[in-house]
Amino acid sequence: MEMQQVRYFLALSETLNFTRAAEQCHVTQPALTRAIQQLEAELGGPLFHRERRRTHLSELGRMMLPYLQSIQDQSEAARNHARSLKTLDEAPLNIGAMCTIGPAMLTDLIVRFRAANPGVQLVVKDLGAKSLIEALSDGDLHVGLIGLPEPLDMRFHSLPLFDERFVVAIAPGHPLASRNTISAPDLHRESYVNRHMCEVFDHIRDNYLGRGIKMRQVFSSDRDDWVQAMIKAEMGLGLFPEFCVTDPGLTTRPLTDPPFNRTIMLVTVRGRPHSPALGAFVSQARTYDWRKAAAR
Repeated sequence: MEMQQVRYFLALSETLNFTRAAEQCHVTQPALTRAIQQLEAELGGPLFHRERRRTHLSELGRMMLPYLQSIQDQSEAARNHARSLKTLDEAPLNIGAMCTIGPAMLTDLIVRFRAANPGVQLVVKDLGAKSLIEALSDGDLHVGLIGLPEPLDMRFHSLPLFDERFVVAIAPGHPLASRNTISAPDLHRESYVNRHMCEVFDHIRDNYLGRGIKMRQVFSSDRDDWVQAMIKAEMGLGLFPEFCVTDPGLTTRPLTDPPFNRTIMLVTVRGRPHSPALGAFVSQARTYDWRKAAAR
């Protein structure tokens, strides 16, 4: 069954006149008649009863009408959806962001992108690094925002966006708040509030343990708001990427001796074609002033 046969059938079922149906479809009457005959042969019976002065649907034709109308409607819907994706109208863009990436550095970029592409349906999903990479690989995400201490494998292409250092987050009344910077030895035997799914913490802990520096974990949560609330309540200190600290009631100090940093990258699957929406987002991320955003 071909789409033109469906279109001819629907035109004829509406007009019940071969001449007018052919004119409506911009074909000759013999061409329309042949297409209808081919469709009848495929469906196994006459779709129309042809009389000298009158044409009407057969019983088979009445049965087939809703099905063929549905085929036409779905075909039109598919074409419209394809056009909307090409023009970024109702085009989806699913972004995965590691849960340890604070929104402060990204909100302005997303607002600017949305203003320039108002038809894009933008979704940001908060995931751990492992789940994010799996979703990106499976095609559930179009792009990922990732910052890991180790390089990604060759399946992925990465575009560096910005660097951020790790800081110590403490309550204003904490004894270490009087210092301009905090070194690793200063953290020995300090009470520590742990953040789940911090992909860099294992790297920091291994470095500290190798130097004989141990902290005492007193609380743990996978929610940053809980962790920051406990720090503000003076339960202990926390180690955070600097743009991830969102509670204005906390004091942050740069972590030194050694410092720890990470690079946030925009990650896509290597060799996978970019949709128009993803291409527009990558282009805007390339030209965005990340230094200005960090200063702000």
